[in-house]
Amino acid sequence: MKIKVRLLLTAVALSTLVSVPAQAEEKFDLEALVAAAKKEPPINVHSSTGKIVKQAEKFTKKYGVQATGTKANAAAQLEMVIREGQAKNVQGDVIQISDVPAGVAQLVPQGFVESWVPPDLAGKIPARYQNPLTVSNEANVWAYNTELNKECPVKNIWELTEPKWKGKVAMQDPLGKASYVDWFNQLKSHADDKVAAAYKAHFGKDMPADEDGATGAWVKALAANGPLLTDADEAAAQAVGAPDQKEQFVGLVSSAKFRNNKDGAKLGLCIGLQPFAGWLYPSLGFIAKGTDSPNASKLFIHYLLTEEGIAPQADDGKISTNSDAKLPEDEPSGIGKVLDQIFPYDSASAVSDWDTRQDWQDLWRINYKK
Repeated sequence: MKIKVRLLLTAVALSTLVSVPAQAEEKFDLEALVAAAKKEPPINVHSSTGKIVKQAEKFTKKYGVQATGTKANAAAQLEMVIREGQAKNVQGDVIQISDVPAGVAQLVPQGFVESWVPPDLAGKIPARYQNPLTVSNEANVWAYNTELNKECPVKNIWELTEPKWKGKVAMQDPLGKASYVDWFNQLKSHADDKVAAAYKAHFGKDMPADEDGATGAWVKALAANGPLLTDADEAAAQAVGAPDQKEQFVGLVSSAKFRNNKDGAKLGLCIGLQPFAGWLYPSLGFIAKGTDSPNASKLFIHYLLTEEGIAPQADDGKISTNSDAKLPEDEPSGIGKVLDQIFPYDSASAVSDWDTRQDWQDLWRINYKK
């Protein structure tokens, strides 16, 4: 597969990002920010998670600054920000968007949003998460049914391309879930050697020379093995973790779905799976340029980056980029204990992910067989 990268767009987007000044050098006074925020109009905050409603309510109670949280998927957020930015009529002040490539390629270059890192927290947030600001990471992990197996029945992702697992891999359809094809491109860009090493570990030989990268070969082989495709994460989680099942499925599901275990589900994390037990995808925190409440918006970003602020999302396994904000001890997936086995997202190649989405979707579509 030939990956076509629009170098000009990449250069423009990345140059826009790196032009943001080092906010860690700013003087910062949280009390002064709160005082300034109280003088501004109420803010509207949009996120792909419904937990944003509770977070906005708690923020309002804590600071006396009115915020209303609304759940909206990434596509709706993009349309809103672009439409309001073009009309110079900003209504959505803060967005937490999980479609990083779209945010970086569509919102940043056109100047619709800005990325602000609270100076007092900058030292606790790794540099790779600051430009643009990543608020949190969510994990999609390989899972199995613990009622049918004491441990994950596969040790290597290449096993999932073999006849034994034909039709027995449950996952969302990559043609309808952009983060999946972004993951394919991230693997090819940053870990193709590890996918190739996993191939050799499983089959005892090197990748065939005629393959255009190990990741592309794995994607083709997985598609050809007829995974059970769903239109929602919940359906994939049910296929894998429903109690009293007779057939074993392995699935790719959000770590948030492990909360279903409290209601009887039997999801287990495939610890030790080669080369990765799952992958992270981030959510960016942006402030709309032209907001009437810039200080209140900054205060909300600051709040999201604290352990208190992110807590409702952390309950679902979403991991704050602030190293001081830990996951709860009783978080059901156990993802916090195996982060070294989870493939991280690199925002530096987000525009490449955006540019190659159609290529990866075409590769999947051409090779998928039921």
